[in-house]
Amino acid sequence: MITMPVEGRLGARLVPCCVWLCLGLLCLLSTLPCSWSQDPLNVGDPKDIGDSMDADQGAFQPQSALSDMEFSSVASYRGPGNNDSRGNKDLPILLWWSAGLFPHFPGDTERIDCHTSSCLVTRNRKVQLYRRTSSIIFYGTDFRAYEAPLPRPSHQTWALFHEESPMNNYVLSHSPGIRLFNYTATFRRGSDYPLTLQWLPSLGYLLQPVAVSLEQKNRWRREGLAPIMYMQSHCDVPSDRDRYVQKLMKYIEVDSYGKCLNSKPLPQSLEDTSTATGEDAGFMSFTARYKFHLALENGLCQDYMTEKLWRPLHQGCVPVYRGSSSVADWMPNNLSVILIDDFPSPQDLAKFLKALDENDEEYAKYLQFKKPSHVTNVGLLEALESREWGVNDMSKPNYLNGFECYVCDQENTRLAIERAYRKAPEKSPPPQPKMANNSHMGCPLPSPGFGDLQDLHINDSWVQMWPQDYWQSLDQAEGLESLIRHNESDPALLWHHIQELAMRRARGQA
Repeated sequence: MITMPVEGRLGARLVPCCVWLCLGLLCLLSTLPCSWSQDPLNVGDPKDIGDSMDADQGAFQPQSALSDMEFSSVASYRGPGNNDSRGNKDLPILLWWSAGLFPHFPGDTERIDCHTSSCLVTRNRKVQLYRRTSSIIFYGTDFRAYEAPLPRPSHQTWALFHEESPMNNYVLSHSPGIRLFNYTATFRRGSDYPLTLQWLPSLGYLLQPVAVSLEQKNRWRREGLAPIMYMQSHCDVPSDRDRYVQKLMKYIEVDSYGKCLNSKPLPQSLEDTSTATGEDAGFMSFTARYKFHLALENGLCQDYMTEKLWRPLHQGCVPVYRGSSSVADWMPNNLSVILIDDFPSPQDLAKFLKALDENDEEYAKYLQFKKPSHVTNVGLLEALESREWGVNDMSKPNYLNGFECYVCDQENTRLAIERAYRKAPEKSPPPQPKMANNSHMGCPLPSPGFGDLQDLHINDSWVQMWPQDYWQSLDQAEGLESLIRHNESDPALLWHHIQELAMRRARGQA
């Protein structure tokens, strides 16, 4: 398993990969024309773009970072439409910029044979400026404007893989940040390779029988267990969830475990957080006793849903949820989750939960989706059926291998179109521009978990942290865009460009 930052995970197994040919979104233009290249202000003439596949062998020197000796011989899956017979030295190169995320083992370089074409993939940064390095794949959490690979050649596309919380990098939630990328795989359904249901392994995961019966839950209630569980050790997050939970606790009993708002100690055997990450049997039995789980994401964004939502549904508990504003689109039916934002105040929510706690018949309606006939959301069923990647499913590629194959096929298509246009511009159309937009990420400004921003003290720790982080991320996104526009090679100049942009705004020139 790849070790990932807090509140995220990635499958690390290497399986034969094919590609799901998603419909790529054409870029939505604001004030900037877009192109396949790094510079949204300079489309350029495709006839001037070198042909990375027709270039002479000098474009890939034998003494380079990647030699023939470094290529593993793998019996990878070859898609039914893949008739790519080129040798390794003739294939476009995809560079994984986040070396720790390279989805191949062992070695630094691999040939991948995808649905319609083949590529070389590597994590060796020495090939960054090679003519045949046609695309760089970034992991969103690690992407930093002040560390971006510069200069960005005009023939090179950028791809973004970001399945984790929006809080990990708000640069990507601003238009100048997301439009740096040509291909995306994010939790948003609007991305090129959507990862929206990454935390839901299968429909069967939802349909698992209730772990603790309602009769047993009522018995635990009589023995002093609160109706609601809150388990959190990641405090001070953009969603400001603890502020809301603290208010709710004034009106209804909540057993709160972990470092945030702690009111009860965890059993010693469960103090290791890996018991939750791995869904340890003891952890699952402990949490399944509760009727309701407070499930508040650390960041709020459309389609961002994690195990906080899916795990209680799996166990047969009712999630009391705040996170994705579109969560209802993905629920098994219209009565399986309680949405915090449906209630005008914590007091109103508490009143509703108390009523459900005392009414077994009404509470049981929230668990009817456990019967397949009560899963009525056709959209959910179709999404699970049609996704080409799997979670703990060895018959399908994981989403890392799947996305790199998506990029591989897209890049080979792009290069073929460019080649045809250069050879016969009067007969062949130029490559169509492609750029990501806010539908690929576009998360909103963090807001207080309870109350209005103007009512909070200026020295409140949340006020000091997250709104500022959000707007400073916009500065960094604009600064990086300026660096690329000016063909800078030193990312350390980012702060100078940010200052220059601020001065222009102050003079009314922006």
